[in-house]
Amino acid sequence: MSNEKPKLSWTSHPFIDFPISSVLLVIIIIIIAIILWKVAVVIWDMPLFYYLGFAIFVFSMITYFIPTRYDFYEMKIVIYYAMIKIERNYSDFKCFYSDKKGIMLGTFMKPRKLDSFRGQSIRFSKLQTEKEDLIKLLEKKIGNQY
Repeated sequence: MSNEKPKLSWTSHPFIDFPISSVLLVIIIIIIAIILWKVAVVIWDMPLFYYLGFAIFVFSMITYFIPTRYDFYEMKIVIYYAMIKIERNYSDFKCFYSDKKGIMLGTFMKPRKLDSFRGQSIRFSKLQTEKEDLIKLLEKKIGNQY
């Protein structure tokens, strides 16, 4: 294992960083849980559907609730989600583009709808202090910005 230090590193935790959005999200989840309970358990009498559906629904948003650490090295990107570690080389990506809360690394020469499945989403921290350095690094490593 290499002792290489990352060129750029930060942790993003949107549930803590954006409390108003988090409260609204929790309220929406509670409302959906109540609706699902009434439909799946009360009307259909199938509690298994409720538990499976609710688990899939919440699991699809898990990255919003857990801290995510991003480490950018010379040749690769390492992303840590709680107990999951994802390593991707810069050569896997052909373009990148940003929005107000992060950057999407795409696997095609131009942005495509499949980027959310094949690419990698990088979320900034609340203060976005790493944004400028990250864009400079990605321009050097990937080069194709939109």
